[in-house]
Amino acid sequence: MTTESFRIDGHDVHEHVVTAPLDHAGVVPGTVEVFAREYVRDGQRDAPRLVFFQGGPGNPANRPDVIGGWLDRALEEFRVVLLDQRGTGRSTPLDRQSLTGTPAEQARYLRHFRADAIVADAELLRAALGGDTWAALGQSYGGFCLTTYLSQAPQGLREVFVTAGLPGIATTADDVYRATYAQTAVRNAEFFARYPRDLVTAQRVADHLESTEEFLPTGERLSGRRFRTLGIALGQVSGFDALHFALEDPFTAGGRLRERFLLEVGRRLSFAPHPLYALVHESIYAQDAATNWSAERVRGEFAEFALDAPTFRFTGEHVYPWQFDEDPALVPLREAAHLLAADASLPPLYDADVLARTTVPVAAAVYVDDMFVPYAFSQATARAIRGARTFVTNEYQHDGLRMDGRRLLDVLFALARR
Repeated sequence: MTTESFRIDGHDVHEHVVTAPLDHAGVVPGTVEVFAREYVRDGQRDAPRLVFFQGGPGNPANRPDVIGGWLDRALEEFRVVLLDQRGTGRSTPLDRQSLTGTPAEQARYLRHFRADAIVADAELLRAALGGDTWAALGQSYGGFCLTTYLSQAPQGLREVFVTAGLPGIATTADDVYRATYAQTAVRNAEFFARYPRDLVTAQRVADHLESTEEFLPTGERLSGRRFRTLGIALGQVSGFDALHFALEDPFTAGGRLRERFLLEVGRRLSFAPHPLYALVHESIYAQDAATNWSAERVRGEFAEFALDAPTFRFTGEHVYPWQFDEDPALVPLREAAHLLAADASLPPLYDADVLARTTVPVAAAVYVDDMFVPYAFSQATARAIRGARTFVTNEYQHDGLRMDGRRLLDVLFALARR
């Protein structure tokens, strides 16, 4: 391991890099670098560590410019390790520039970027840092990773805290998308009830895009179906207002879409900052079965999300095969994505027997109205993890940790230690 350190405002910051095998089973050759940034508050140099698993998949850990919220609270008790999951941030970032080889080689490479490999990377890092057990906090997909951690390497964990991230341990991708489409429909109805004029605006934009060529700053034509994917914002507390602001006054006097509107839409829709999200999003639900573009197939079961439905609806956290035809950041990775979607050999990520016997204290915040992680599945998983305690609330959407992190950690720390 290599480490570089510096000081900021009462904290030591250590930037760690370890080298991990691409395939922890040792079958496929190659290595990846794993990066983590550790914050240590003055007076806490002997405190236990807490490792943070970011949501995603495919997103790097926080780059805080101000230490506040949940991080400030955690630093009162822990040295905090912000882990860049492999393929993100400085952990051998994966994109169209770095993912080389034939589509078949790319797909085989992508198999090694799921939660099982992320957990094994974390264990390598923990050993390099001295081998003491650490606490772990997982937001959204980070909680999925921690459920895998509890299944595969519980000996590395002293406490586990999850926010909006208890996965269904025996659910399929189809199960997940049926639940999330239903909740996305609810959120659409709530959004347009708050902003009824936006329903007219969104429908007008979608109709316009079917008949008129409009181009995003990255050069590609914006389609009506891609415009609908802006609805991912509906899953966040702040997302309603942000989407409302994005939709205000999108047309020029001449009936074309304004440049500033296209700039904002392009910023929101491009996968260039996190292509791994699109590539592996469905595979995080794959366990000995191919997903076969589940979100696209299951969408057909919900008439309200049809392109010709009488009432406009945004889609949510759903990735579609045609996005690999329309997003320039994804087009070079199209064939690999299709091969990964057809892969029926991705192994299970969770072990129900191990979870039922665990002695690691687990506390999880579960949001009743979560648009991305279905409430019923999270509750079932909480019951399946021995001793797990839940804070169930409808006060938050999916981004509760960001919006009210200090309070959430107070609740979860108390729950785990009760």
